[in-house]
Amino acid sequence: MKKMTLALGLLATAVFAHAADPLNGTVWKTIDDQTKQPKALVKFTEQKDGSLSASIQSVLTPGEENACKKCEGTYHNKPLKGVNIVNGLKNVGGAYEGGTILDPKSGKTYKLKGKLADGGKKLELRGFVGVAALGRNQTWVRAN
Repeated sequence: MKKMTLALGLLATAVFAHAADPLNGTVWKTIDDQTKQPKALVKFTEQKDGSLSASIQSVLTPGEENACKKCEGTYHNKPLKGVNIVNGLKNVGGAYEGGTILDPKSGKTYKLKGKLADGGKKLELRGFVGVAALGRNQTWVRAN
């Protein structure tokens, strides 16, 4: 009986470990579109509803860590560290959709979709307004 209980416990643990999203707990370097230099470290967290959010853990560009000047709401004029820039991103069969991303520089929020690439070393994202064709791509590099 003890062996069966142990086996079922191990099986349940494996199932729950497998259920976690591959982005959950990972840290990524965001890359500036123009300079191609790392801008920030961003960490993904899985929410109770299964969606993902991501917050800035540290700002890598000197002089830009001070405030989210153009952000609205709770982040207005707050330091960038801790700002949630990704919200509501959902895993749909290996790709990610349905989320939003905040551009702290402009204070604007865009729809977001993406996918893991290069064996999980890169995260290819597309922020857009309306339809995905009207947007821009960013590739983040895995930091952990």
